[in-house]
Amino acid sequence: MRSSSHVLPLGVLTALLLSQVCSGIKWLSISHAPASLHINQTQHCKLLLGMVSSQAQLCRSNLELMQTIVTAAREVKKTCQKTFSDMRWNCSSIDIPINSQKYRPDLERGTREAAFVYALSAATISHTIARACTTGDLRQCTCGPIPAQIPEPGYRWGGCADNLHYGLIMGSKFSDAPMKMKRAGSHANKLMHLHNSEVGRQALRDALVMKCKCHGVSGSCSIRTCWRGLQDLREIAMDLKIKYLSATKVVHRPLGTRKQLVPKDIDIRPVRDNELVYLQSSSDFCTPSEKLGSIGTQDRQCNKTSLGSDSCDLMCCGRGYNPYTEKLVERCHCKYHWCCYVTCKKCERIVERYVCK
Repeated sequence: MRSSSHVLPLGVLTALLLSQVCSGIKWLSISHAPASLHINQTQHCKLLLGMVSSQAQLCRSNLELMQTIVTAAREVKKTCQKTFSDMRWNCSSIDIPINSQKYRPDLERGTREAAFVYALSAATISHTIARACTTGDLRQCTCGPIPAQIPEPGYRWGGCADNLHYGLIMGSKFSDAPMKMKRAGSHANKLMHLHNSEVGRQALRDALVMKCKCHGVSGSCSIRTCWRGLQDLREIAMDLKIKYLSATKVVHRPLGTRKQLVPKDIDIRPVRDNELVYLQSSSDFCTPSEKLGSIGTQDRQCNKTSLGSDSCDLMCCGRGYNPYTEKLVERCHCKYHWCCYVTCKKCERIVERYVCK
């Protein structure tokens, strides 16, 4: 029985050729792969856009891992947009058309937004791979190692730890590949992206915590079986968001025998390993600007009662806002029946919402 062949449209072929000189996060375009695509043949790698040659080679040699990386790319977009849904820059620019050769300027100019996306991408791919080892979705890796230290009385090591070591090795091999090419753009941008990617991986290392499960008669929890597990990705993303808000602007200048990134306003010290850095200041993202990569905040929903970044005053940049009403249908008057089901009625209520002018 012959397998069906896939014919790539001209626009897709063009994007594939251009991907060799594109952004270091262009591999996120593989999230556009059809949900039904199960990567089990080398020709499937041609359907995954945005990869540089070494990434495509990794795909052909490790199809099972590639399926996990596609999942990671989708998770990066979803997590970034959810993390910044309450801010003027809401990560919408991370979702580019499949035939586009580059991102908008907010992610191409060496901004703090680019710093966050590179850090999140590096953390997410390693997080997803580490978890896939634990769940058995990747057959070439197993649970993480048992810690060497002796646990406290009442605790014992067991369970299946997330394999962070394997996740970091394979994740960095894939996500750092574009920045290690000769045609990876300016040296300053390359250093910035590699640094921020490593900040993302360090945030992941810091997110490896002890998790335990209780055992004992009548829930006494006399014994706890524990393992090393990663925090949820949304918690790691929030940690990186804090680093984004306090990111350091840097310049590329000689330091010792070579040019390095140093803080622009405090150039007496090197860049710290745990801080996000950026080269170019960002737009305020209030109004549309093709040059700066801003889509503006017109028609964005805002919170009239909030004092935070999602407030109508901040989100709308002082332009004001328009109210509108929305009808919500919710479950209500729920009743438990023995045994064992719940019945509910449907209730309607009108809520007032606000969008920026």
